[in-house]
Amino acid sequence: MYAVVEIAGQQFKVEKEKKIFVHRLTAGEGETVEFSKVLLIDHDGEVKVGTPVVEGAKVTAKVVAHTRGEKVLVFKKKRRKSYQKMNGHRQSFTQVLIEGIEG
Repeated sequence: MYAVVEIAGQQFKVEKEKKIFVHRLTAGEGETVEFSKVLLIDHDGEVKVGTPVVEGAKVTAKVVAHTRGEKVLVFKKKRRKSYQKMNGHRQSFTQVLIEGIEG
């Protein structure tokens, strides 16, 4: 059984007892969160597709940790113009454990 869920503006394919990284959520570590924007549910070959969401479906998850991703370096340069700029960025993520899919 799996579901396609929209979390923080992105779509994720989730299964029970799987861990995924999503954009930083406001919930604290150890708290349970509920996602109600379920776009699709597959239960042993029986597929329910929402228009745009599946009515009465929800996914519950537990916040495991708040982490940060790898550093991404952005380097800009214009040749022969004595211009170069280096910038770095680290994205904040929340790791969640999917506890259940209802619907």
